[in-house]
Amino acid sequence: MEYLISKGPQGLLIFTINRQEKRNAVNYKVMEGLEKAVQEAASPDVKALVITGNGDKAFCSGGDLSVFHELKTEEEAFGMLSKMSRIIGDLLMLPKPTVALINGAAVGGGCEIAAACDFRIGKQGIQAGFIQGNLAITTGWGGGTILLEKLSASKALKMLTDARLYSAGELKELGFLDSIYEGDHMENCSAFLEQLLDKDGAVLTAYKEMLRKKWANASVLERMEEEVKNCAALWEKEVHHEKVASFLKK
Repeated sequence: MEYLISKGPQGLLIFTINRQEKRNAVNYKVMEGLEKAVQEAASPDVKALVITGNGDKAFCSGGDLSVFHELKTEEEAFGMLSKMSRIIGDLLMLPKPTVALINGAAVGGGCEIAAACDFRIGKQGIQAGFIQGNLAITTGWGGGTILLEKLSASKALKMLTDARLYSAGELKELGFLDSIYEGDHMENCSAFLEQLLDKDGAVLTAYKEMLRKKWANASVLERMEEEVKNCAALWEKEVHHEKVASFLKK
């Protein structure tokens, strides 16, 4: 199974990308799983959704290039990008608190998934970054738009345009990480959420609704759609395919 959906204590729903051999890269099956998890998280008995990766090396290494490199044209790329963007948009607007439990490297699209979560807690020693610029494309799942909502404009733009991996300490300083942990992943996640999970679910939903309205007023979902279109246009250019081919040879 390329993903796992499980229930934890106190109303936690946990979505785990289960592709260690591919550094937990996203393929179409993982997309379907995340979509399913977001839908299940809307259930009244769920208080919060946690997203993580299996193992201790990678949270998510982004889109599986061995699969998505087959997409050559703007139209082909748009189909994949828009599908994942809609799922990430649903994750962003989920009326429940969400947590990216970053147990290992978060690269490219992995950072876009993490950015869509309300909280990000990372293991000491991890690295993360929006490296899409090195492949001659932009973020394409809506993560750039989301990052610009959540960090200051200068810090978000620096992360996006640097297109490099940042250390856990740097990510905490930027405000991308809310907390850095050592030891067991789920124990630390439970400790981080302990007081939140003690609250009535209706309270949590009411507070999340305030964020949903803020993002709706800022037309975040519509701006994410524009981001997808811009990325798709860059995707079909030869320079992108050359960069990916070179990356895959390494």
